Amino acid sequence: MAQMYRMDYYLTPRELARLLNVHINTVRRWSDRGVLKAHRIGPRGDRRFSKEDIAEFLAGNGNGSFSAKPNREHVLATR
Repeated sequence: MAQMYRMDYYLTPRELARLLNVHINTVRRWSDRGVLKAHRIGPRGDRRFSKEDIAEFLAGNGNGSFSAKPNREHVLATR
């Protein structure tokens, strides 16, 4: 059976960027690096972020080592 996505449970990259007060490209970069867990949906592979994963990220329990606003040294080290 196909997995069903509840759209009220997921945020788009743009919505998440507004929530975290960062640029949308930052959200994409964190997703690409595995800092934020993204779910790919549809034939284009659009990213969606679950509210549960976002809560873990903000609590610091995610699989990445960033906080919502990484410090300057960490940003420079990951470039």
